[in-house]
Amino acid sequence: MSDEIHAEHREGRTDVEAERFWEDHYGRHERVWSGRANPVLVDVVELLPPGTALDLGCGEGGDAIWLAGLGWRVTAVDLSVTALDRAAADAATAGVAERIDFQRHDLAVTFPSGAFDLVSAQYLHSPVEFPRDRVLRAAASAVTHGGLLLIVDHASISPGSWAEPEETLAPLGLSPDEWRTERLEAREREATGPNGRRITVTDNIIAVRRLTRE
Repeated sequence: MSDEIHAEHREGRTDVEAERFWEDHYGRHERVWSGRANPVLVDVVELLPPGTALDLGCGEGGDAIWLAGLGWRVTAVDLSVTALDRAAADAATAGVAERIDFQRHDLAVTFPSGAFDLVSAQYLHSPVEFPRDRVLRAAASAVTHGGLLLIVDHASISPGSWAEPEETLAPLGLSPDEWRTERLEAREREATGPNGRRITVTDNIIAVRRLTRE
């Protein structure tokens, strides 16, 4: 990762509790995620023409690197310096570093600037206090006309607690005169649990497109 990005890391404003949590989360393991792109992102985006993308909560960069490999110009954002360093190293190994701008943001405090053809929020949950609805509204505002907002949630983030995709979409307050809903569904998939067992989980998928101006 470049000195310029490291400087941004040092200067960025953050919530101390959130910063400590995510640094500890990534620091406890040599690798947290698989490095592969999230399946729903692949399904929804694979056939779209490449443009500009914003990856919120990019972690170790699997989604951003996959997008860049398809020709997208990606702004990839996370709070953890450790995660961003790993992502930047993997992007360099994959030969796509020049197409990814890694930025450190605590999204509860700062949000990346610009307008994007794709804004992706994959499992943007946090066990520490996080103004998620406000962040997702900012994500929607960052979508250019004709662009796509893709949100993928865990349908259950705690035992006995289930959410519907409509519950994620409604607080965004998106006008049907300005947005078209392309996907609003709950989908089951197979995943590997903490003990290595295969389990069935449910994802909420929200894909909404901002309409072009007349």
